[in-house]
Amino acid sequence: MPFVIAIDGPAASGKGTLAKRLADHYGLPHLDTGLLYRAVALALIDAGLSLDDHGAAAKAAQALDPEKLDDPRLRDRAMGEAASRISAVPDVRAGLLLWQRRFAAAPQGAVLDGRDIGTVVCPDAEVKLFITASSAERARRRHRELAGRGEDATFAAILSDIEARDARDSSRTAAPLRMADDAVRLDTTELDPDAAFDEARAIVERGRTDPD
Repeated sequence: MPFVIAIDGPAASGKGTLAKRLADHYGLPHLDTGLLYRAVALALIDAGLSLDDHGAAAKAAQALDPEKLDDPRLRDRAMGEAASRISAVPDVRAGLLLWQRRFAAAPQGAVLDGRDIGTVVCPDAEVKLFITASSAERARRRHRELAGRGEDATFAAILSDIEARDARDSSRTAAPLRMADDAVRLDTTELDPDAAFDEARAIVERGRTDPD
């Protein structure tokens, strides 16, 4: 039986790191669905098109090349902002939905992380986690990450970006960020990566053994 783990949460909450570690632990393929939206945004930028050109964005989503997901530019801070704008376009989300569901339908299962995995993409996932942390802690994590890559950004600017993304992701009409009714919330504000992984793995194990 396929075993699907759906992980949602806001930016810099730690969901991506947890998703990768859980996928490695259980031997499952992993998809960072945020990269799909970043790839669509990058396709528009490379073509010299506006992020507000929703028709072009929808076409880019339908023509998404999986090979493009390895582009290092997708990890840039600016691309995260661009993806947040692109992800609010209903036709983009519709264009990527089937792509994500095909990935989740792998014979052994999969781990997917994003903002609407448990609510829209994989509503029947065996385990759903909602990873969160305070906005200040998420900004500190993102600041360390960017500094480690040599990117110049102030903590105040990053915090402002994160709060703006939270508001945009939670208020959009298409698949807004919210915790699924049957998801388990995991607050990682006070947890280091190993402790967060232990907590997440315990939640998954309970889901695997729960007959309901």
